[in-house]
Amino acid sequence: MPTPTVSVVTIFLDAERFLEEAIASVRAQTYADWELLLVDDGSTDGSGAIARRHAAAEPGRIRYLRHPDGRNHGMSASRNLGVAHARGRYLAFLDADDAYLPRKLERQVALLEARPAAAMVYGPTIHWYGWTGRPEDQGRDQPRRLGVPPDTLVPPPGLVPRFLRGEAQTPGTCGILVRRDAVERVGGFEEAFRGMFEDQVFVCKVCLEFPVFVSGESHDRYRQHPASHARRALAAGATRAPGMPSPAYERFLTWLEGYVTARDLRDPALRSALGRELAPYRSRWRGWLARAKARVRWWRMVAERRLAERREAWR
Repeated sequence: MPTPTVSVVTIFLDAERFLEEAIASVRAQTYADWELLLVDDGSTDGSGAIARRHAAAEPGRIRYLRHPDGRNHGMSASRNLGVAHARGRYLAFLDADDAYLPRKLERQVALLEARPAAAMVYGPTIHWYGWTGRPEDQGRDQPRRLGVPPDTLVPPPGLVPRFLRGEAQTPGTCGILVRRDAVERVGGFEEAFRGMFEDQVFVCKVCLEFPVFVSGESHDRYRQHPASHARRALAAGATRAPGMPSPAYERFLTWLEGYVTARDLRDPALRSALGRELAPYRSRWRGWLARAKARVRWWRMVAERRLAERREAWR
């Protein structure tokens, strides 16, 4: 088959509940020059059969991949497997429980084509609550905070300090389109990160090395549900609520410090933001203070949410 312009990599693990919808959102794209790589990370439910059925229906355009031993290797290794088999000059990523809006590829390809200096484009991913159809979830959908003026080309490493300071949210994995040669130059995803922060590690690598175009357009939906990887990690204590210190975040920061040091990146804003985030993990007193402030912010957020729910119930 002709070489496609865009390769969409969808990794999945026991995702039969949502995988069909993810695949359908790729098929519904107004931009038709794509291939879809369905990467099975050791599923034991019916999702592998779903992926194989779609691959058989459109051989060459949709492909089913799995690790040679058939076991679970984690999110980063599975994305890298998809990238290794991709043929497109642009790469997009779509987790099995998320979905694209129809013009996602059309608009983002056009943005990169018009900006040769940009290695990646992303927009404000929509946190998708309304997928349930329940009245209480209708209207809760909201886009991530960009933290920079929309439709801006940000030179490296300008975005990473903003991510660390909390001024901007890192893009959703389903929200990006990136040049394949840029992915290869940064070494793809870090396979030591099997779950939490694996996406942020990759995004930071790209943003530290290349200009990135930040679009004001939302073209993807990040499904919010209790069985998502992020929710399971939170419930298991592998990570904590935003603003709360956690071993997973400390590991990410330590990795980032090593990456910045190895590349001798001396940007003052980057060094300052990284040092500030690492301080609570390097100082007992600062760690106690950070945890105390985080608890106050967390309980304030919980109280505000409960109050909003009661007000809604009274209407």
